[in-house]
Amino acid sequence: MATAQYKGLDSIGIADIEAVGVNSDLAAEFHEKLNKIVDHYEPATPQTWHRVSKDLLTPDLPFSLHQMMYYGCYKDFGLDPPAWLPDPGSAKSTNVGQLLERCGEEFLGSKYKDPISSFSDFQEFSVSNPEVYWKTVLEEMNVSFSVPPQRILSEDPSHPGGKWLPGARLNPAKHCLSLNGKRTSNDIALIWRNEGEDEAPLEKMTLEELCSEVWAVARAIETLGLEKGSSIAIDMPMDVNSVVIYLAIVLAGYVVVSIADSFAPNEISTRLILSKAKAIFTQDFIARGEKRIPLYSRVVDAESPMAIVIPNRASSLSIKLRDGDIAWHDFLGRIKESKELKFDAVELPTEAFTNILFSSGTTGEPKAIPWSVITPLKAAADGWCHMDIQKGDVVAWPTNLGWMMGPWLVYASLLNGASMALYNGSPLGSGFAKFVQDANVTMLGVIPSIVRTWKTTNCTSGFDWSTIRCFGSTGEASSVDEYLWLMGRAQYKPVIEYCGGTEIGGGFVTGSLLQPQSLAAFSTAAMGCSLFIIGKDGSPIPPGVPSIGELALGPFIFGSSSTLLNADHYKVYFKGMPTWNGKVLRRHGDVIERTCRGYYRAQGRADDTMNLGGIKVSSLEIERICNAVDDDILETAAIGVPPAGGGPEKLVIVVVFKDANEPNHSLNKLMIAFNSALQKKLNPLFKVSNIVTLPSLPRTATNKVMRRVLRQQFSEANNGL
Repeated sequence: MATAQYKGLDSIGIADIEAVGVNSDLAAEFHEKLNKIVDHYEPATPQTWHRVSKDLLTPDLPFSLHQMMYYGCYKDFGLDPPAWLPDPGSAKSTNVGQLLERCGEEFLGSKYKDPISSFSDFQEFSVSNPEVYWKTVLEEMNVSFSVPPQRILSEDPSHPGGKWLPGARLNPAKHCLSLNGKRTSNDIALIWRNEGEDEAPLEKMTLEELCSEVWAVARAIETLGLEKGSSIAIDMPMDVNSVVIYLAIVLAGYVVVSIADSFAPNEISTRLILSKAKAIFTQDFIARGEKRIPLYSRVVDAESPMAIVIPNRASSLSIKLRDGDIAWHDFLGRIKESKELKFDAVELPTEAFTNILFSSGTTGEPKAIPWSVITPLKAAADGWCHMDIQKGDVVAWPTNLGWMMGPWLVYASLLNGASMALYNGSPLGSGFAKFVQDANVTMLGVIPSIVRTWKTTNCTSGFDWSTIRCFGSTGEASSVDEYLWLMGRAQYKPVIEYCGGTEIGGGFVTGSLLQPQSLAAFSTAAMGCSLFIIGKDGSPIPPGVPSIGELALGPFIFGSSSTLLNADHYKVYFKGMPTWNGKVLRRHGDVIERTCRGYYRAQGRADDTMNLGGIKVSSLEIERICNAVDDDILETAAIGVPPAGGGPEKLVIVVVFKDANEPNHSLNKLMIAFNSALQKKLNPLFKVSNIVTLPSLPRTATNKVMRRVLRQQFSEANNGL
């Protein structure tokens, strides 16, 4: 959003505050307090915004007032204004802050000052000293080994990513269930509520109860007679049952195959075949409001192996099963021992698989990506370091076990002694907002499209989200305005942007509670990760230099993939990549910008760039500008379409309006506005050739916009160009 339309904070009067819907008495009181802050901190500093956001702005005030304050404060600030500042006192109580207070001088020597000032140095230390860093973090998370590793990292020319924790044996599910200094058997492990039961008390499961449930399912799995290491699929919503099943499969030495519950039979079949799954856990149907969405029938149509079928909470499994399939009640009836009898976990070598996940597969067969025993530790370490997940926290992140954030949520919460909060239903309405309030969620994960819906419908209004300590965001590029709104729902707690990949097991660029956070931006490489931007000459640009280009990663990433089931791992990630200090870099495929203030901004996939008149530009750069042109726009997609007779690509903007039924949108006026904004803010040579309206944008199951589909559609139709 342009800041030119906003007055500086020292120029705002009572009438301006009244004009956005604040009554006169409250406007006068607000104005008086604002003037005191401006007098003390000056009108346009990060400290000014920090005090305004903490002391004046509340969720019940009009969002237009929040905008007036934020954009007015940073009217002339330039790029990357900080929306949140770390507090020195609170910083020392974070996981990383406590560690640095104890060991900062040991790690960093005389360079160490305090957790906030020294965080960037500590991040660099985590890359240059993996032996010390990872040994320390694993100890902080109380990870122990049945057989200890020979060392942390062994470099091997045949494995560009190195071999991590060679010789060690452990079971990550066992650690999710184990008692340690972080928790007792009576601690709450899971909190949940079903959609439509919003006034009912929360349901809870202690760690002791979770152990009993997991042990029972693990024993029942062993009665199936499958060879250890066999793949067992889960195609279910992410609820208590699926979490128990997930942990039981890993605990018993088998491999989870993650399948999203939204998939059609052919997609289910593809994943079952690629993973060579021997069995599948599924549900009869999924309840969504009054709807019953069939699930077991899709699994049957996929010609799955033996299915164990769990009844939905609203049914008693009245459907007829195939021969060889097993009803949940009968499956659990195979257990002869008491549920309270401990199940001895299968201790696994670190290279063993625990989970097979899949890329979104928008360009053909999805990549089958195995997670090793180490990958869950990477997920948990990111939660420990960046989202500051601690004992007593309650972590919610609407997701599914079919995507990496599902397993990530299991490990990041349970391995760090936190409770996992699960809402069995849609996260888009007031029911979920009330669940966040009632569960006292402290870390809430989102994707931008969810936030967009919340903001549009105002479904969070009236609910108290003050227990939230931070938000996490992943999946797609976020919007400054939408995330300003989101922060304002929880009294301006920070948003930790989180970008990574299934093959990473977590993030490579993110944020930290020890650094100022700017909206829709990343403040740091993830701990243990190094980032490089490839220059126009194909060589990596020195770290720290402001630039934009294709992202490459340092090769040594704890927990990252070392093999693919259906592709050549080296060819996909390392072949043809430049080197840095003699080490070949790892390909990722994103375009990223490092700004002059040291933040990173995602610019979409490398294959989402277009060439307009010889100038390469990211779709996201164009979309950010177009989205802010008209308040009636929900979102846009920018694509380059080659004209029928050849020549330079033409810029087409696909527009989704908030009200698709509104007939009075003038596309000619909108095109003029698009061109004016793009030429002023991006490049005077850019010109929109056509605007196409759609009711929604095509997306992958992980919510990424499928620009290639749009490009192909409008290229084939030529769309009058």
